[in-house]
Amino acid sequence: MNLLDRTIDFIAALRRAGVPVSSAETVDAATAIGAMGWADRDGVRAAFAATLVKRPLYRPAFDTLFDLYFPPRIGDGVSLDPRAAANSGDGAGDGEPTEKMPPPEELSPEELEGLRRALRDQLLGALRDGDDEALRSLARDAVTSFGGGTGGSSGRSWYLYRALRAMSAETLVADLLGALMGDTARGGLAERVARQTISDRIRAFEEMVAAEVRRRMAEERGLEAVERSAVGPLDDQVEFLRASQRDLVELRRQVYPLARRLATQLTARRSLGRTGRLDFRRTVRASLATGGVPVDTKYRPRKPHKPELVVLCDVSGSVASFAHFTLMLTHALREQFSKVRAFAFIDTTDEVTRFLRGLDLGDMMARISAEADLVWYDGHSDYGHAIDAFAERYGDAVGPRTSLLILGDARNNYRPTSAHVFRRLCGQARHAYWLNPEPRSYWGSGDSATDVYADLVDEMVECRNIAQLEQFIERILPS
Repeated sequence: MNLLDRTIDFIAALRRAGVPVSSAETVDAATAIGAMGWADRDGVRAAFAATLVKRPLYRPAFDTLFDLYFPPRIGDGVSLDPRAAANSGDGAGDGEPTEKMPPPEELSPEELEGLRRALRDQLLGALRDGDDEALRSLARDAVTSFGGGTGGSSGRSWYLYRALRAMSAETLVADLLGALMGDTARGGLAERVARQTISDRIRAFEEMVAAEVRRRMAEERGLEAVERSAVGPLDDQVEFLRASQRDLVELRRQVYPLARRLATQLTARRSLGRTGRLDFRRTVRASLATGGVPVDTKYRPRKPHKPELVVLCDVSGSVASFAHFTLMLTHALREQFSKVRAFAFIDTTDEVTRFLRGLDLGDMMARISAEADLVWYDGHSDYGHAIDAFAERYGDAVGPRTSLLILGDARNNYRPTSAHVFRRLCGQARHAYWLNPEPRSYWGSGDSATDVYADLVDEMVECRNIAQLEQFIERILPS
């Protein structure tokens, strides 16, 4: 396969991963590579990224696929001889690689353990110095020595967990902390900075090992087979209800960039087009320059409608991550509304607007859980009682200028729905929307009361990820 074919396959892989790449951008990428050549791999990566990647959330998928389709090496590469490594002692990290390593299955258990200790000594030095090239070399050696296994008819297989377990980088934190801090007193800002530095370097090393495993597997099984498992959903496609802890951290980072982008789009939408009623006097005055012909019509500026927003959200169980993220987003967009009030519930309701002042989503979640009065009976979702409590205590929050936004999966544990009370609240509001983080195919199944509530709101919307949430917010923001 020549480089042109590999580039075409790479573009196709980006599109399969959800990264939008147009034909014009493909031509731009080819032009950029033609101007600079293929000799500098980092330069090729930068050229492709500049021409093909339009948003930061696409960059992780781009980097993963680039490393698969344009690997820096093939096979085992250059590694330490196991017997030399086992006898190298503390200075193992200072020497140069010698001859190619024999297959791990040919080594005795004692030789493998000696190699493991030697590589860990080198890893300690590389992490201490922040030497990326040494870390990449160690990632290759770790996968070659400890990450392989028999794959039957499909050839040799490679396992990330085996390589990471053998290196156990996380067990080196104490030694690294002592090396980085020296005689500096523990417990202050210096220790926090050192620990963050160590954590970042260990995570970078683990990602290098993962990239090396993917490269080896691609050589054994083919690019497309590895591509499907190597590239997960884009950050804006991660489902709220299935998000891992790492996904949630990334979601939190996207709250304010997303809010800024939506606010910018709204401002542009307001400033473009013919808004407001025709201003006859200004139009006639402008027509004097064209002999009385009204070529350039003038319009009165329209005052944008800024409604009040009331958010009522279920924060129980797995729905909590979706509710908290949406709360933060609506609070970040508060300038687009004349007033924003937020209410949370599990089986009773409390106002949580006061907890939305900070910028840290984790702190907000902890404070709502600890300080808000959300449990009335047994701590299981009870939409009916929560709606009754909201109407009794905060019913005056909903008025003719209010957009009422309900967040939750409507799973009510087979309890009363208080549909008549909810109908009255929706009738008081200018608009009433319900965002449901469950797939539409699940609605109405089991203890879901979506069939009751969907008939009472203006619209019940499937909102499983950031992309769907962004589309909804763009649609309802006042313009």
